[in-house]
Order: sequence, then C-alpha cells, then structure tokens
Amino acid sequence: MHSEAHICHCLSRLAAIRRDSAVTINEGRRKTGMQFVEGVTGLARGLLRLGIKPGDVISVSALNSDLYLEWLLAITYVGGIAAPLNYRWSMEEAKSAMEVARPVMLVTDSSSCYWHSKFKIDSVPSLRWHVQIDGPFNVFANELLAGPARDLDYLWAPENAAIICFTSGTTGRPKGATLSHSALVVQSLAKIAIVRYDEDDVYLHTAPLCHIGGISSALAVLMAGGCHIIMPKFETESAFEAIRYHSVTSLITVPTMMADLISFHSMNRTSESIKSVSKILNGGGGLSTKLVEQATKVFPRAKILSAYGMTEACSSLTFMTLYDPTEEGGRLPSDDIETSNLSSRGGVCVGKPAPHVELKLSVEESCDGGRILMRGPHAMLYYWGLPPSLGSNPVNEGWLDTGDIGRIDEQGNLWLVGRAKDKIKSGGENIYPEEVEGVLFQHPGISGVVVIGVPDSRLTEMVIGCVRVKDGWQWTDSDVDRSQNRCLSGMILRQFCKDKYLTGFKIPRRFVLWEKSFPLTTTGKLRRDEVRAQLMSHAQILSSKI
Repeated sequence: MHSEAHICHCLSRLAAIRRDSAVTINEGRRKTGMQFVEGVTGLARGLLRLGIKPGDVISVSALNSDLYLEWLLAITYVGGIAAPLNYRWSMEEAKSAMEVARPVMLVTDSSSCYWHSKFKIDSVPSLRWHVQIDGPFNVFANELLAGPARDLDYLWAPENAAIICFTSGTTGRPKGATLSHSALVVQSLAKIAIVRYDEDDVYLHTAPLCHIGGISSALAVLMAGGCHIIMPKFETESAFEAIRYHSVTSLITVPTMMADLISFHSMNRTSESIKSVSKILNGGGGLSTKLVEQATKVFPRAKILSAYGMTEACSSLTFMTLYDPTEEGGRLPSDDIETSNLSSRGGVCVGKPAPHVELKLSVEESCDGGRILMRGPHAMLYYWGLPPSLGSNPVNEGWLDTGDIGRIDEQGNLWLVGRAKDKIKSGGENIYPEEVEGVLFQHPGISGVVVIGVPDSRLTEMVIGCVRVKDGWQWTDSDVDRSQNRCLSGMILRQFCKDKYLTGFKIPRRFVLWEKSFPLTTTGKLRRDEVRAQLMSHAQILSSKI
C-alpha cells in the first residue's frame, strides 16, 4: 500500500461534494465535479494504453483551460511527470527546456502566434507524440477510445516527482524545479489554511498554469472543492466581466495586474466597487501602500494578503495580511510595520513563514542581513537534469539557498533586503538596490525606478538610478532645485534620499531618465540584467553628469 501524498487524491472529494454542480467554467463550457473527474480518468486511461510509464515526462504548452487542468492531473495520475512550458517563450527557449526535460509527449492547443503553433515534433529527439489538447480529430483520440477499459489506481514517479516547473529566468536559461506530490499538497493545504479557500469559493484563474503561482493556487482550490472560472489568459476587461458575471470570490494578482485592475476600474466611471470578492492573494513582488489603499476601494470586502515565495519552494514561503475588512477600519496590529516602504534598518516586511516552512539566515553576510535559507516538505527535489547539490548550501546541509538577503525581527517577520546576485559593491560597501528603490519610489513624481551598479575604476561599481517620471512632472538635466515646479533632477532626488535618511554611500551618484517600460519576465519580474546592458550600451550617458 502506497501511503504517500498524491495531488489526485482530491478527485474523490470533488466527485462527491460537486457531483452535480460546476467545478470548472471555461468560456461557456461547464463541467460538474463528476464530469471533471471523468475527464481526468479518461485521459489517464488513454495515457496508459499508449504505454506511458511512471517517470515519463509529458510537456504541456497551452493557454489556460479546463482541459489543461485535466491534463496536469491525468499525467500525474499514471505516474507521469508534467512539465508545463511557457507559451510565450521563443522556439529556442522551448526547445532548450525540452532538451532538459526530455518529454516523450508534447500537448499543445490550437492557439496561433505562439511557438507551439509552428513546432515540428522531429526537432526534439525524445518526443514520440504531439497531441492537440483541443483538437477533435487526432491520433490520441483514437487511442483513447480503443481497447477495453481498465481499472485505475494512482501511480507515482520515482521520488514521487509530480511536476517540473521552469523558473521564469531573470538571468540565464530557465531551470526546471522538480516538485513532489507532497510539496504540492502541503503548499495547497497552507493556502487553504491561511487564505481560507473553501468549497464556496468561485476562483478566477488570472495566472498561467505554466507558472508555479497559477499551479499551486489552482490545486489549492481543487482540494478545497471550489469552482474554477478559467480565462485563456489575463486581460483586464475580461477579468472584470468574469468577476461580475460569475460573482467571483477569490483571485491572485501580481503588482502590475493589480495596478491594471485599479486603473481600469477608475477609468470606467460607472463602475461600482466589487462586493463579491472576499480574498486576494498577491505575489511576484510587494504591493505599495498606495496600491493597497486603492485596491480596498475597488474590492472593499476583500481580505488582501501578500506572499513571498519562489518556484523552488513550490510557491509561497511567507504570508502577510495587508488589509482585513473584518478589522475595525480595516486596520491591523501590524499597521505599524511599513509593509511596502523601508524600515529604519532597511528591508521590506513579507510576513511570517507558512506552517510547513522553516527559515534561517546564514551568518556569513554583513550586518545588512544574512542569506535566507529554507527547508521543509515544500522544497524542490532538485533541478531536473542537474546535480542534486545545485542550489543547496554546503555549509548548511539540507537547507536550500533562496538567493535572497534578509533579516528576521523579534516578532518572527521576515524582512527582504535584496537579491544576493544584485548586490552592488561600491567603495567597499554592500548596497542592495531594492532598498534604494524603496526610498526613491516614495517620491510623488516617480512612477518607476531601477537602481543598478556599473563598473567604475575608483569605486569598483557606481550606483546609478534609472527613473520613470509621472505624467505632469518634468525632468531637467539642470541641477537647479526646481522641485516646487513639479520638476525632477539628480540633485532633487539625491536630496530626497538624504531627507529620508538613506545612508550616503547608498544614494545614486547619477540618475538617468528612463523613457520606456522596464524589461520584465513573463511573470512580471524585473530583468535587471537587461536594464544594466541597455544602460552600458549608451556610454555617453555614463560619461556625462546626470
């Protein structure tokens, strides 16, 4: 008897509590709990008839759909390992990921304009089948219907691996974090406990199912027994329509998504606040105080939480409640903690660890903080195709290095200081750009800011601030203080940093006006390396006084 966790264990509950009520609604297609379970088990039988064995990898590249969700479960049902691929990748990135994962099957949809619409199966040697997820006539459908039905029982891949989830790759090639059934189940239970998903929830899929945020929240709602409203991909207007039409109760966001929802709502002057939404979980970066305040006007009954996590941790490590409408005035005991701005010691508070997460700091860093290490059942098994030791800390055996620098306060809250790889070494001092950005972002004339270090013969690295200016504000190259006239300059911003008590060596020596959007990954993370490369390609900027 196999007593290990399996993400398909939730199917019997779904078949019971949502037997005749909708568990997925996808562009007008409604499936009850029983129909959804039959879809999963039907696919599982087809995979077995094709000869899929425990440990075989099957990749999926498609827009979100109920079928995508069924495939993820069916693959793992028979002991396969699902390896979702980002449909927004280039063909080269997709082939690179498949060279790592070595899938025997690729499942794609019929959407055009993405790499999988032009893919040729013979370009990846490991592939034996290419199946269209929404195609009515394909070889797989014939295989699925052929032969006698057979009894089904859950199977597990070696080491109980369930999903290979590729990191968004802010630098270099994406790596495939191998996540176990146990990690996915424990993460789901933590979200159920903290976010309070339940069988009455109507959950809107806003994140792609190729990302860990989308996968983990979808599994949590499946296990809770809620109803899934599925859009192919996030579009602000479509999301609002879905929220109103289906009386959506919960969704997840990243800061850019929340900003888009707020902006759309404010432009639609006839819009009333959304009363059905009761819980919003934000990831992919902290929400500013201003965004939280604006969000409470759009979603006045929603408890707003923020999560800090990573793919290698199977999603969320810590959670923090930013707004709770059940508290008087929406205020919390933690209101004295600056959740989006910087404390006097530096850093951004991201809350306390989830029940299954153990965190500690290495002691090798300076007083700025230590490297954040984690361990627990949520941690990835390894990067697929790479040595198991990669990512672990040789001094702290069994702990996984997050790559982040932080500190833990007396109340057990984790404060993020910055990314270790983004650390700037200037004049012998360590500077974390996120800290400087947090100060500059408080200026009313700045809509966006990125701080980087560029080579300097005297300082090793010089701190440069790249800023985007809000509409109605003017940038001047003059160092005359015209701040009262809605003007910005390097001198004005340096003085602003001093007024906010930012340590002198951390204040950017030069500022650059950035007139286009900052480059982001598909999950909305900043491509700091691209900002640096673009800045370095304009040598005249660095040689002039800014």
